[in-house]
Amino acid sequence: MAMSRLKKRAEFLAVAKGARSARRWFVLQALAERDPDHSARIGFTVTKKVGNAVVRNRVRRRLKEAARHVGDASAMPGYDYVLIGRDEALRVDLEILKADLVGAFRSANLSIARGDRRSEAPRPGRRDTKPSAGTTGGSGEAVVASPSLRDRPTADDASPGGTR
Repeated sequence: MAMSRLKKRAEFLAVAKGARSARRWFVLQALAERDPDHSARIGFTVTKKVGNAVVRNRVRRRLKEAARHVGDASAMPGYDYVLIGRDEALRVDLEILKADLVGAFRSANLSIARGDRRSEAPRPGRRDTKPSAGTTGGSGEAVVASPSLRDRPTADDASPGGTR
């Protein structure tokens, strides 16, 4: 049974929450959220960091070709996959790319079978940005600056003549 395609942004975002298998030439994301009676689905994406449209399309076409050869045998029915291309995919032999894709499918499928999920916590080395005053936090409550900063007089508070 041939693999069908992921095309909607919401489908790509859902798969991004699943298992991940990073390789030198691509990153494979996988998610088992559908009925196992359905065929596997796959989506392809290449970021603008890789290059202009011509380069990105060449990377995408190579990944599609590799997935066409090994996808049906390696992909699990009912799973959704996203292949994120890297520019190194243009410089590697197609046979090596296919072999690495088989390994990535195997790794992602095992991660899902074990129940491994990507955590919602920020990745190491990334800075957390604090919300600015007046914005809402994760609980929906308004985030307010600390009382010591809020109660300080400002230049606008001082009036000429000493009183208001």
